[in-house]
Amino acid sequence: MNDSDSAGSADRRATHPHIVLVTGQAGAGRSTALNVLEDAGYEAIDNLPLRLMPALLAAPARSSPMALGIDPRNRDFSLDAMMDLLRQLAAAPDLTSELLYLDCSTEVLLQRFSETRRRHPLAPVDQPEEGIRRERDLLAPIRNRADVLIDTTSYSVHRLREDIEKWFVPGGQHHLAVSVQSFSYKRGVPRGVDIVYDCRFLRNPHYEKQLKALNGTNAAVADYVKQDARFDTFAQKVLELSIYLLPAYREEGKSHIAIAFGCTGGQHRSVTMAEDHALRLAEAGWPVSIRHRELDRQRIAEAPS
Repeated sequence: MNDSDSAGSADRRATHPHIVLVTGQAGAGRSTALNVLEDAGYEAIDNLPLRLMPALLAAPARSSPMALGIDPRNRDFSLDAMMDLLRQLAAAPDLTSELLYLDCSTEVLLQRFSETRRRHPLAPVDQPEEGIRRERDLLAPIRNRADVLIDTTSYSVHRLREDIEKWFVPGGQHHLAVSVQSFSYKRGVPRGVDIVYDCRFLRNPHYEKQLKALNGTNAAVADYVKQDARFDTFAQKVLELSIYLLPAYREEGKSHIAIAFGCTGGQHRSVTMAEDHALRLAEAGWPVSIRHRELDRQRIAEAPS
C-alpha cells in the first residue's frame, strides 16, 4: 500500500464504521500494534475467536473504529475460516476493513524468543524455529491478502508505533492525553502520576476564616492564592516546562501523562494550581482532564447513602 492508498482508506474510514484485523507471526509485534491502535482511540479486542465474528459484525455500528487481534493459537482458528472472514468483510456494504500483517525474519524472531525465554505457541515442545516455520507456512495465504504489511525485522517499538500511526491514525499523529490532578501530602502522592509539583510555598487560604471552608475552584480562593508574588512566575515556568516536555513524551510513544500538584490539605493551593495549569494547557491545544482527589473523596463521603 502506498501513501495515496492510505489517503483513500482514510476517506472511507471517515464515512463508514472501520475494522482493522491485526495478525502475523508470533513475536513480530501484534500485541504492540493493538496497544498503539487502542491508544489512538480504537476499540481493541485481542484473541477473538473466529466463531464470534458473525455476532460482532451483526451488532449495531459503533462510533469508534475497532482493532481485532487474530491469533493462530485460537482453538477455532483455521485458514479456511480466516479467508472466509476476509471475504465477508470485503463484501459488507456498511463498513470498511483492512488487514494488517506483522512479519519478521526467522533470525530476529529466534532472538526475541530467546531474550524473553518464551516457547513458540505452535511448538510448545519443539525448538522455536520449528514453530516459526509452521506458523509462516500456515499464514502465507493470509500474508498475501494483507492491505498493510509491516516487516518489523529492523524495527524498534517506537518505529513500529510510527508506522501504525501513519497508516491507521487520522493525520498520522499520535495523541497524548494529559491528566492534571490535585492532592494532599497528608494522604501521600497519588499512584501513577508522572510529574509532581509542591505548592506548599504559596500563601494558604486555610488561615483565612472566610476562605477556609471553600476550595480552589472558588474564585475568591483562587484570587487569594494568585495574589502571592511568586504565583505568576511559578505558573508560567510550570507551563513552559509542560509545553517543552509533552511533545517529547508524545514522540516517545506515551499515550497518557499525569501531572499532579500537592499542598497540605489538597483543598486550596493545589486545586488552584491544577485548575490554572489545566486551563493553560487546554488553551495551548492539549487534551486535558482534571481531577481533585481530596475534593472527590469529600463529595463521595457527603453523598446520601
